Amino acid sequence: MSTKPVPSNTLAGLNMPLLSLGSWHIYDRMDFGVAVAMVRQAVDAGINMFDVGVYGTPDTQPPPLTDVLFSAIVRGAGLKRDDYLLSEKLWLEGFDDEKGFKPQLENALFRVGAEYADVVVLGDVRRDDVVLRDLVLSLAELKKLGMIRAWGVNNWSATNIQSLLDIARTEGVDAPVMAQLKYSVARRAIPDGEPFAGLFAQGFKMQASDVMEGGILVKPQQLREVGRDPGNIRDQIAASAAKVAEVAKRFDATPAQLCIAFTLTHPQTVNTLVGCSRLEQLDQAIGAIALLDRVGAEAVRIAAEPLWADKGRVDPEGP
Repeated sequence: MSTKPVPSNTLAGLNMPLLSLGSWHIYDRMDFGVAVAMVRQAVDAGINMFDVGVYGTPDTQPPPLTDVLFSAIVRGAGLKRDDYLLSEKLWLEGFDDEKGFKPQLENALFRVGAEYADVVVLGDVRRDDVVLRDLVLSLAELKKLGMIRAWGVNNWSATNIQSLLDIARTEGVDAPVMAQLKYSVARRAIPDGEPFAGLFAQGFKMQASDVMEGGILVKPQQLREVGRDPGNIRDQIAASAAKVAEVAKRFDATPAQLCIAFTLTHPQTVNTLVGCSRLEQLDQAIGAIALLDRVGAEAVRIAAEPLWADKGRVDPEGP
C-alpha cells in the first residue's frame, strides 16, 4: 500500500479525506481484530472519516450492533476522539415534534461512545407532510449545544434541498452542506443532472455513496442486503459487471478501483463513501486515488460512459 496520505477537502471547517469508511452491516460481520487493524490502517493513511449510524430499531432482529462495535474498535485502534471525523445518521421517522432530533442523536452518540458528531446526515424523505423548517431549527439547536458541527441529507430531491437552503438563510442558521447521493459508473442521472448543478453552483457538495451498488458492480452474485433500486435497473447493473471488469483491465486496475475512481471525477464530490470489510479492500480503495492520478479524470469518465444504466430511467430531480 502507498504511504502517500490520502488527500482531503475542506467543507464547513472540516478537513474531509477523499475517502470515508461506511459501516452499514460491516463491523458486525468482521473479525474484531481485523476491524481494529483496518480502522488503524485507514487513519494512518489519512482516511479518518467514518459513517456510523443506528441502522435498525429496538425490535430489529438480529439487533443492529455495528455502531456499538465501532466504539470498541476505535478504542482498540488507540484512537482519541479528535483523531477522526464521525458522521451519524438521523431518521425523519424518529423526529420528535417537541424535542426534535435531540433524543435520537443522544441515543446514537451513546451507542457509538462519542459526545458529538462532526456531521449528521438526514435519512430519506418518505412522507409529504414533513415540516422542513422544524428540521432546520432542530439541527441549529444541536449545533448550538455542540452536538454536531455540520449536517447534510441522504438522497433528497433537489427541490427539497433548495428549500432547506432557503429556510436556513431566512432563519440565519446553518444550512446543509452536502448530500449523500447514489453515484457510480451505473447511476449518474441525479448528480450529473441540471437540478443538482444549480445546488452545486451555490457551494453545496456531494458525498458519493453506493458506489459499487452493494458490491453488484464488482461481484454480480452478491447476496447480502443492498439499498433501494431507483429505476428498477439492478438486474441491468449486475449484468454489466463483466464490462466493468473489462474497462478496469484496460487501466491495469481492479473493478473496485474503477468504481471508486469514477466517483472522484465529479468536481463536486467532497468525498466518497466506501465499505471495506477486508484489509485488501482498503488497499484497493486507496489505489483508486492513484489510478485517477495516473490516467486522469477525463479518461475515466470517457471509458465509463457505456456503463451508465440510469440515463433516461431516473428523474434527475431526485426522489
